[in-house]
Amino acid sequence: MAHARTILYLCVVLATLVISKSTPQKTIKLSSGHEIPVVGLGTWQMPSEAIDVAVTSALESGYRHIDTAFTYGNEEAIGKALKKWFDKGNKRQDLFITTKLPPIGMRGSLVEAYLKLSLEKLNLEYVDLYLIHKPFAFVKDKYKHQPALNEDGSVVLDLDTDHLDIWKAMEKQVKAGRCRSIGLSNFNRTQLLNVYDHAEIKPSNLQIELQAYNQQREMREVCSLRNIAITAFSTLGSPGSSSDKRTRIYKSLPKLLDNPKVKRIADAHNKTTAQVLLRHATQAGIIVLPKSTHPDRIRQNIGIFDFELTDDEVKLMNGLDKGEQGRIFHFFIDKGVEKHPQYPFATQLKNEKKTE
Repeated sequence: MAHARTILYLCVVLATLVISKSTPQKTIKLSSGHEIPVVGLGTWQMPSEAIDVAVTSALESGYRHIDTAFTYGNEEAIGKALKKWFDKGNKRQDLFITTKLPPIGMRGSLVEAYLKLSLEKLNLEYVDLYLIHKPFAFVKDKYKHQPALNEDGSVVLDLDTDHLDIWKAMEKQVKAGRCRSIGLSNFNRTQLLNVYDHAEIKPSNLQIELQAYNQQREMREVCSLRNIAITAFSTLGSPGSSSDKRTRIYKSLPKLLDNPKVKRIADAHNKTTAQVLLRHATQAGIIVLPKSTHPDRIRQNIGIFDFELTDDEVKLMNGLDKGEQGRIFHFFIDKGVEKHPQYPFATQLKNEKKTE
């Protein structure tokens, strides 16, 4: 019996080593000096009741990077899942947690309060990366942490958005130890450079929509020259949002996961189309945040480092790029947002109207 138990134990150890080997931890060094895992779990639109299974499955599958935001409304659930992980003897310093300053907190005087609130919900002493979620600001509702609304349902815009004042407050949070790195999200080129040129602590990360139909070539070059790492969201084309009012697609595009060219590459490598899309991005040095609540898909999404796209396959994938015409997200779930002076896609909207 003892011999049988020994064999069983060795089998478990061997299985653990195989799993670990199949999901190696790939990281990129940020300009702040900290390492960010290349694959993270995205949690946008993930309901609180699904968080425990998703986060636990991700961590058990080798993920060490979890991305959330105050506006996602699931920080508290993530905090509970993380506590369970730490209670098992796992170390905080082995994880990379990102959260974001909401549009209702877009004033220098509010940054610290909203970061502290996020830390309380996450049950953490610090986050590894704190991002300004969007470049525009909303007035907060008097009674809840949501935007105030006008009678027609549009958001009440805070028109006095000062990115440099907000960034100074972000820098103070690094010095206070509440976050280790800071960055931006959904900023356009002009907005990014304005912050970068005036920053004491340079932004080390930019999180933007980046997928095969919208490959953000200009922004990638801008960031590469300044050692700003790029994190991509919607790398899989955000299949759950293509008909959502959160999006606005000017020209009909086939779903990325069903694209025949992507499928042909996937078949050649015996991989899923999702794995090919993620591999295309990470092979170019881009951090990705695939989102899923299904344990099997969560495991698949990190299993992308045991194959490599050929030069011809990369060229084929690059050819899917449609530039700004391939953009999915324009933030129109917030009615009237395009009237904000810091709305990042104003130029694109003007150009699109000329061609309609």
